[in-house]
Amino acid sequence: MTRVPMEGKVLSENERAAAALRAEFARHGVFAVNLIGSPGAGKTALLERTLESYAPTRKVAVLTGDIQTDADAARLQRYGFPVRQITTAGACHLDARMVRRALEGWDLANIDMLFIENVGNLVCPTSYDLGEAHKIVLLSVTEGDEKPLKYPGIFFKADLMAMTKIDLLPYVPFRPELAEANARSIHPSIEIVRVSSTARLGLNGWLEWIDARMTAVMQRPDEPAGARGSKPSNHNPEGSGFQWPPDFTSDSACLRSFSSVGSALAAYAFISASPLCSDSRLKAATARR
Repeated sequence: MTRVPMEGKVLSENERAAAALRAEFARHGVFAVNLIGSPGAGKTALLERTLESYAPTRKVAVLTGDIQTDADAARLQRYGFPVRQITTAGACHLDARMVRRALEGWDLANIDMLFIENVGNLVCPTSYDLGEAHKIVLLSVTEGDEKPLKYPGIFFKADLMAMTKIDLLPYVPFRPELAEANARSIHPSIEIVRVSSTARLGLNGWLEWIDARMTAVMQRPDEPAGARGSKPSNHNPEGSGFQWPPDFTSDSACLRSFSSVGSALAAYAFISASPLCSDSRLKAATARR
């Protein structure tokens, strides 16, 4: 009987679909970002404030994912921009084929910016590339400042962490400086903004980050951002001392998902958490750190 490694096959198929999406986005000049956060982290609320700030002439569209209902799409459609709901009917994440189907009928030449709001989850969406330029992770102050250490995969892969609901800081035992330090222990170069959609705090910083990254990507359409996936050198340039087993190859799904990290702790945390990193040799090599 032949055994088929289904997880690797599914992820490999998604990578091909995501690469096609990324090429299509580049061809049409679409800047896409993937918003990932726990249920209730404030993804839809942040998009509401974002769309509210844009002029009606701005070429923006939104795809929003949920297991059931079109409640989020209904909220976002009030701002006059194209919005579509992706209902996954049980799946805990979006994938590239879902995004492709949801885009059917839209003229990408008339879209400059695409926001993709993923299903509320910090685990499953981490492994699925949607062709985006950047992953953005939302961490609300009601969740706990240790969250980056519990879910290191997404904090490693995200280029921006949006700390949300900061208007609640006086009422919850959340230490924002510690949360930021925890995130940077996983991903030293992650950028961070603090926002409150309800109190409209920090939104300028968020909007400026989006506009700056959009400008940077559009100036370099042949170098899509966010497509981390090259195998790092045999040693970690950041000085963790982590050594890659010499017989690993570049077509390992785990290695394609893994880039240089800032510490041995970050390497261990990411590889241990990643569903792509099932090779016992790699886990054992990391655990020795």
